[in-house]
Amino acid sequence: MSISNEEIAGLVRSDSVHKRVYTDPEIFALEMERIYGQVWIYVGHESQVKNPGDYHTTRIGDQDVIMTRGADGKVNVLYNRCPHKGSQLVAKGDGNVGKFFRCPYHAWTFKLDGSLLSVPLRNGMEGTTFDKSHPDFSMRPLARVDSYRGFVFASQSAEGPDLVTFLDGAASSIDNLCDRSPEGEVEVVGGVFQVMQQSNWKVFYENLHDTMHAPITHESSFVAAREEAKELGEMPFELLIMDGNGEPYEFWEKLELRAYKNGHGYMEAIFDPAAATRDPVSRAHFESLAAVHGEAKAREILGMNRHNTVIYGSGSPHTVFQQFRVIRPVSPDRTLIEIQTFRLKGAPESVFERALTYTNVINSPSSNVMPDDVELYRRCQEGNLTKGGDWVSHHRYAGTDKETPEGTVSINGTSELPMRNQFAAWKQYMVSGNQG
Repeated sequence: MSISNEEIAGLVRSDSVHKRVYTDPEIFALEMERIYGQVWIYVGHESQVKNPGDYHTTRIGDQDVIMTRGADGKVNVLYNRCPHKGSQLVAKGDGNVGKFFRCPYHAWTFKLDGSLLSVPLRNGMEGTTFDKSHPDFSMRPLARVDSYRGFVFASQSAEGPDLVTFLDGAASSIDNLCDRSPEGEVEVVGGVFQVMQQSNWKVFYENLHDTMHAPITHESSFVAAREEAKELGEMPFELLIMDGNGEPYEFWEKLELRAYKNGHGYMEAIFDPAAATRDPVSRAHFESLAAVHGEAKAREILGMNRHNTVIYGSGSPHTVFQQFRVIRPVSPDRTLIEIQTFRLKGAPESVFERALTYTNVINSPSSNVMPDDVELYRRCQEGNLTKGGDWVSHHRYAGTDKETPEGTVSINGTSELPMRNQFAAWKQYMVSGNQG
């Protein structure tokens, strides 16, 4: 790599970043090494590999990996590669391999933890350096794997902070998502949407807490929702969740934005948490929690009012509507988004049905809302390839952020604090390799 640490550091100012961070292939390659090759990255949820032999394939940066359940019940994360000729062991997707992995090329077999089990015609290896017990002849596991309340993360580096330390305050959003289940557990259900976006991976993270864009970018969808509601004489849930983007600037300015270490943070929710005792679905959910925890604790759980949480490098859990938007970089101008929807174990089925409705109306490839964002991401990507200027602005309320023991808080809900925080972490990773 020819780009120096000094040059990288110069791409990030306190209130702006150079457009190269979104477009330069060399920078992207370094991100795969210094961010995705180092920090904890979300792999998947334990519920996606319920039984021994179950597997789920995904990517950590530019690496194809397999999450699988071992015979001992342990969740393993392995590189999707046979050490013989390099073939991928399993095709992309989910499935069950049975009691062992079997390479489709030459039938080398491996235990569910990746260790070599057998080689056909092994006598042909005699007199060579082949050693069944040597790690070079087994599937390679990732350096570290850990799970937080069923959410599996892995790191390609043996060094660095433990998972809980890395997550910092963002862990409380995972806690709240799970606590919304009367049993304290969630599971991925209903399939996973995938959307390939023609933009750099960092654009999505910035937009998750960009409160200035909603009434502009999503004007067509909230106007349509209001017109439909007027004809119906009511505002059903399907229209309400589109209508929320149409609030005036005064509404967005009152929201809380909080930033944590390592690029994480959250945005206060835009829906009224007091609805817990009003609409039938929320009331039934409240009652199911109150039966286990009591009314005061149930109100506390449902009152954690967060919209999008950012776990930098992994994606965004949405606690209220039980989803995780997983963000996977593919190239400088391609990003794969996976939308996982969760069932809250023990909660009324109507709560899950409402979450599915939200996923379909807001985040599906055919929704009236997501295409607005995807189009603007593409325009940002292409605009940053022109000679129309070099810097991307993060000036809103710069220098006014309030430091607290619970993270940094914006003084105004339209602040670009989240973007500044994300790029402070990006610079730290890219220059020093420090994982927090």
